[in-house]
Amino acid sequence: MELSQTIAIVTGGASGLGEATTRRIVEAGGKVAIFDLNVERGNALVRELGNDSVVYFQTNVADALQVEQHVAKVVEHFGQVNVLVSCAGIATPGKVVLQKGPLALSQFEQVIQVNLVGTFNVLRVVAQCMQQNEPNEEGERGVIINTASVAAFEGQIGQAAYSASKAGVVGMTLPIAREFARDGIRVMAIAPGLFETPLLDGLSEPARVAIASSVPFPNRLGKASEYALLVESIVRNSFLNGEVIRLDGAIRMQPR
Repeated sequence: MELSQTIAIVTGGASGLGEATTRRIVEAGGKVAIFDLNVERGNALVRELGNDSVVYFQTNVADALQVEQHVAKVVEHFGQVNVLVSCAGIATPGKVVLQKGPLALSQFEQVIQVNLVGTFNVLRVVAQCMQQNEPNEEGERGVIINTASVAAFEGQIGQAAYSASKAGVVGMTLPIAREFARDGIRVMAIAPGLFETPLLDGLSEPARVAIASSVPFPNRLGKASEYALLVESIVRNSFLNGEVIRLDGAIRMQPR
């Protein structure tokens, strides 16, 4: 599938990895519906891109009814959805036991709810819509790309919730790909390493430099545009299915 043929939903599509993906698809002639909680940024991106190929819906990916309603609106607006890229996520750190006591269960639950349950929530609704698409010449009806993390494999101290949520994304990739193989829907996951995204905005410049220096090569943080480039490669390569691709400059995370 070419990006020019893409009618995509991009969660977290108003910033970071999702924004870069939105831009790449629209610039290639495809269409995008942005699902994001940031109203200001979502509307600004629609105005900036300035055409009828992008729309925005304020969406909590973990809200079942809201996702169902918004996916239906996207299908009504564009006619179908044939690509889903899930980038929405949070990375609230916290050790299991703090000086004041154990980590609040609600904090762990929130990360799981957004990163794992939210990813599955959007996937389940969009997949049903994709099943109704006419297959292309390859027999393909859709492509689903979820965002995991290298933390799924090498979680650091304080990342128990985040690592668990991303490991869940990794773990569901193959069984879901197998389920939808008969429908011509491919399911992939990308596991980014250290990227220049809003998740790192709160760090000081020395801290950013120190983090970047831990990447073997290229010796820098990843660029959101590089994530979007991999999304394009997955969409275009119909033999990629059921796999998790690390995008990390060969980094292997240390305990802290």
